[in-house]
Amino acid sequence: MCGIVGYLGKNSSKEILLDGLKELEYRGYDSAGITILEKDNFTMFKSVGKLNNLIQKSQDFETKEFSIGIGHTRWATHGKPTENNAHPHQGEFTHIVHNGIIENYQELKDMLLKKDYKFSSQTDTEVIVHLFEENLKSIEKPFSAFSKTILDLKGAYALLLIKKDEPHRIYFVKEGSPLILGTNENGEQFFSSSDTPLIGKVEKVIYLQDGEFGYVENGKIKLFAENGEEIEKKYSTLPESKDLAQKDGYRFFMEKEIYEQSQVVSDSLMGRVLDNRIYFDEVNSDFFNGINEVKLCACGTSYHTALASSYLFERISKIKVSVEFGSEFRYRDPLLTKDTLFISISQSGETADTLASLKMAKKAGLKTLAICNVDNSSIVRMSDSSILTRAGIEKGVASTKAFATQMVVLNMLSLYIAQIKDSISADKLENEISVLREIPNSLIVTPKLHEKIKRLSKRYLHGHGFFFIGRDIFYPLALEGALKLKEISYLHSEGYPAGEMKHGPIALADPELFTIALLPENMLYEKTKSNIEELGARDSTICVISPKPFELADDFIQTSSQNHYILEFFEMMIVVQLLSMEVAVRLDNDVDMPRNLAKSVTVE
Repeated sequence: MCGIVGYLGKNSSKEILLDGLKELEYRGYDSAGITILEKDNFTMFKSVGKLNNLIQKSQDFETKEFSIGIGHTRWATHGKPTENNAHPHQGEFTHIVHNGIIENYQELKDMLLKKDYKFSSQTDTEVIVHLFEENLKSIEKPFSAFSKTILDLKGAYALLLIKKDEPHRIYFVKEGSPLILGTNENGEQFFSSSDTPLIGKVEKVIYLQDGEFGYVENGKIKLFAENGEEIEKKYSTLPESKDLAQKDGYRFFMEKEIYEQSQVVSDSLMGRVLDNRIYFDEVNSDFFNGINEVKLCACGTSYHTALASSYLFERISKIKVSVEFGSEFRYRDPLLTKDTLFISISQSGETADTLASLKMAKKAGLKTLAICNVDNSSIVRMSDSSILTRAGIEKGVASTKAFATQMVVLNMLSLYIAQIKDSISADKLENEISVLREIPNSLIVTPKLHEKIKRLSKRYLHGHGFFFIGRDIFYPLALEGALKLKEISYLHSEGYPAGEMKHGPIALADPELFTIALLPENMLYEKTKSNIEELGARDSTICVISPKPFELADDFIQTSSQNHYILEFFEMMIVVQLLSMEVAVRLDNDVDMPRNLAKSVTVE
């Protein structure tokens, strides 16, 4: 989740930019950089890893008078986390920072290569700066060239651009990625992709809307609509609290993280779902040569992701799969063969049991792959290769968006392996990829849905326990729903395969046992329906989550009618997360910091 900052004024540009980037660290990043233009001189610093590395690099630099500057924290999409790929990017006389993705970058890059432009990075962003300079060859006015440039871009982007011979001007545009413009009574002007860096620095801000673009210059703001017409500036006030600003107005970080799953999943898909193929810059296709089995290893929520994705690997990749608890695997004497790919899944990359299991796999000579949210973490460093989930920092201890992004990455990986093994038809692959593109839409939380769950939650504050039930891939989702509820509400809950009810657990069924039933339309609907009816016949209180009404349910949460079970999976995931949170809120629990739990479990 990349971050942007910008500044125009007489104070220390370097300190203002670095302070702004510090406030954006919570979003997650793997590299950072700043550019400062003073008079007609550019000074640029970039670093990989934490912001302290950038601070150290730039410690001896100071501005002496009026200057402009732009800064960026990058979460790698196109290209690995290196200094060359870090922002800002530069042309001959232009520097730029950019959030989002340019969908037609390859087409533009091919055109620019034919015109002898040289590229120093693997990013889509560098295309923009060269395209601007190319347009300037035929368009005299820089702002007109900038306008032409953004018309040529397809995708989602927020960007700031500065030009060497215009040391008092910053160009900007917002399309699909957030960008805020702030100003104060001293004539200083600030940009940021979030509220937090602006609090205490400006009196009023403009929350830019999609399609809006323009420039700032010496206290002046020129703002234009997508059609090129100059528009009236609408100012807003900022939140007073930085903590509240980081929460974006939500009550809890967990609530914010549930709502932002649509965006972070879009980030996870960026640069990986192109045309009708899956691409991973991080992993070469020959990495999977000689692999006949996949072993997935994880703990807690990540284990549920592993279990859910195992259905996809067997169904789509046609490869043998086993799923291991890190805490159990490390104390077994497992039979490990070198044709097995060992995949470690962890939000933090520091989970002690998963890390110890990875060491065992390495010692046995297995190829290893990490699915992780934190670059340079122990699990990432130790693995032969890694794929980052791009969830951004997750502050709520009970994981939500990490689960969603892990699931999407593993879904993509199952398709990637299927491409390599040629185990999927072209038509099937095209359909599965179109479903991937629809996942962000299935993760949008509507006010109507949230209000329904909020009102329903008051009926689930007592009783002697909960069953979450589902079949196939919805069984691991039932496990995850039960885990979320017990983590933050402290109520006893268990996840079960729906077909296992009659093999013992149904003995607990009575009106004080609450059953949360996942009933998708596209996966074993009739079978699951009959299992729910078995519990209803024993007088269990039943809440059904389904696109199709269920007459015998005590409570019913209706989801959208979808054409694929994966889209139902993610929509139902939202429902169980919100239900767990709203029950915990009514019980007056600390939703973000539940008792006895830690975000990163680094001990046995």
